[in-house]
Amino acid sequence: MTTPNKTPPGADPNQLKRTGTVREIGSQAVWSLSSCKPGFGVDQLRDDNLETYWQSDGSQPHLVNIQFRRKTTVKALCIYADYKSDESYTPSKISVRVGNNFHNLQEIRQLELVEPSGWIHVPLTDAHKKPIRTFMIQIAVLANHQNGRDTHMRQIKVFTPVEESSIGRFPRCTTIDFMMHRFIR
Repeated sequence: MTTPNKTPPGADPNQLKRTGTVREIGSQAVWSLSSCKPGFGVDQLRDDNLETYWQSDGSQPHLVNIQFRRKTTVKALCIYADYKSDESYTPSKISVRVGNNFHNLQEIRQLELVEPSGWIHVPLTDAHKKPIRTFMIQIAVLANHQNGRDTHMRQIKVFTPVEESSIGRFPRCTTIDFMMHRFIR
């Protein structure tokens, strides 16, 4: 019988931001949870502190809902989990779903985690490896290590690609520029 390999940690999301290819957009969304213990909710999930966490309080699946006001391009999620600190509260199976609202969510990724310790990078791309466009992301914790009931998630980051700027490549023409060009000729 073989033991599954531990889930390797991904790079710190701050390193991703420093490349200039992505930016974090979680603050543009409305976040909600299926349940939480008092003092262990969305604020702790988004406070940039790896010592704090969301703790669910109820039956599985445990849900994190991330809703945008407009259809948004999303390239990746980064989730911080720490098996050494959280043991049976650590997710072992996660489903990532996207859609326009709660009624048409489609699963696009399912992850099996083995004693994760660090950032888990979840690419959100279509069949052509392009970032998805969505109004809503739902992260569902389907199972925990050691058959734990409630879950801990320490941080979640949502990233969009940074679009190449056309400034400096193609001059922008305004109506006045166009009119001036006609009169100069």
